[in-house]
Amino acid sequence: MPNLPTMTDSNDKFVSAIFITFSGNCRKALTFYQTCFGGTLQVETFEKELLGYTEMPVVIGSLISDRIIIHGSDLVHNEGRTLGNYMSIFLPCKNTHDRQALIERLKSNNTNLPAGNDDDQKLVEVTDAFDVRWVLGV
Repeated sequence: MPNLPTMTDSNDKFVSAIFITFSGNCRKALTFYQTCFGGTLQVETFEKELLGYTEMPVVIGSLISDRIIIHGSDLVHNEGRTLGNYMSIFLPCKNTHDRQALIERLKSNNTNLPAGNDDDQKLVEVTDAFDVRWVLGV
């Protein structure tokens, strides 16, 4: 795994990152996010196949870009992965043009997109192809 900044690396400030549990498609999702945000992607997988997975499950994957740090895994708790509306990833955008470009990248043929001209909206929510909710602010 990459050497991530620690609390003591930057004047004793925490470095924030996102962790997402996926349903067997972690590598595909993190690769997709790399096309959206750029950055370096590293993935560690199991050394052997696991029952119920079509590919080698990702134990931990990390995408580190200038804009965002996303960690993910295909391993879920015993109760399974539950989708809900209690959490979204907030990402501040420089301006409405920056936000619209990000919406175009995240949408990936998903139909749950903002409607109309959202330049006057402070927050716009987009759900991507991996059922991850993004709140994009200006």
